[in-house]
Amino acid sequence: MFDAAVYETLMLALEDGSVAMPETGPVLFLRAEVSPYLSGLPKDRLVCQNSFKPDHDALKAAGFEMLPPETETFPATALTLILPPRQKDEARGLFARALRDAPEGGILLACLPNTLGAKTNEKILGEIAGDTDSLSKNKCRAFWTIKDSTQLNHALMDQWIALDSPQEMESGLWSRPGLFSWNRVDAGSEILADSIPEYIKGHGADFGAGQGFLAREVLSNCPNVEHMTLLEAEHRALACIDKTMAGFENWDAKWADATKDAGERLYDFIVMNPPFHVGRADAASLGQDFIRAASRALKTGGQLWLVANRHLPYEQILGECFKGHEMLEDEGGYKIIRAEKPKRKR
Repeated sequence: MFDAAVYETLMLALEDGSVAMPETGPVLFLRAEVSPYLSGLPKDRLVCQNSFKPDHDALKAAGFEMLPPETETFPATALTLILPPRQKDEARGLFARALRDAPEGGILLACLPNTLGAKTNEKILGEIAGDTDSLSKNKCRAFWTIKDSTQLNHALMDQWIALDSPQEMESGLWSRPGLFSWNRVDAGSEILADSIPEYIKGHGADFGAGQGFLAREVLSNCPNVEHMTLLEAEHRALACIDKTMAGFENWDAKWADATKDAGERLYDFIVMNPPFHVGRADAASLGQDFIRAASRALKTGGQLWLVANRHLPYEQILGECFKGHEMLEDEGGYKIIRAEKPKRKR
């Protein structure tokens, strides 16, 4: 989640005339987030895109027109606003797609805090677009370019779009830039997969499934598991999950915010490596919300298996939500915890 300084700087580029707001036609906002500053844009003409379900749902609830979450070909608009993602290869792919789909003379306007690589991202955009302009305020930078097809580096654009697509990172495991630990299996997830016993059974779930690694390992090694449901809030991950899980039949994947959409008393066990970032900031409360959601979604007597960085404060919330929990492993900066029998509120 970006703070107010980013939106103030983005809006400044429009308000001071550096970038002209089109008088008619739609305005596209890629990776848009709910903010009071959106009121400075023409809501009746604003088309928003965000593939992260909490942001998508918040924008939709606020009444903004939303592109489908799977959209990676964008409408041709005279102005495209962008809040670039954190991962550089994902940002390169987004810039390349936006520039590819913009009309001739269309403007791309992006903004980032200086601490999150604003200058670097302006340079990235310039590599494919040619000339860029920028302004700085509030320790942020707004930067933009006007599409001129004679200046575009088409070969580099194609290369960046290809890199930002699902790809096999090791045998049978597919991923893409921007997903958690996108180009390697996370060490904590590997330790958790090794700790889950073969005897677990029934209907399980993977909260925050990412590329599908944990669910794949469970179905590969636990013959009594009947079905796995994978919940993932980033829609970009679903195509990777489909490929990772292609060799199995007893699974389904849902584009879902696990903290809100997981349901109640559905699963015999849940596995997870819960996230602990909200946008670009550390937030242990997000992992705690995953634990609360797991306690609601487990059947009576169900078990939660989770991995977490050793320093994360999960034990108190585990004690509040479960009748018992224990740390099974403490290795390489990670802790493996099993929690049993969720408490039910009366």
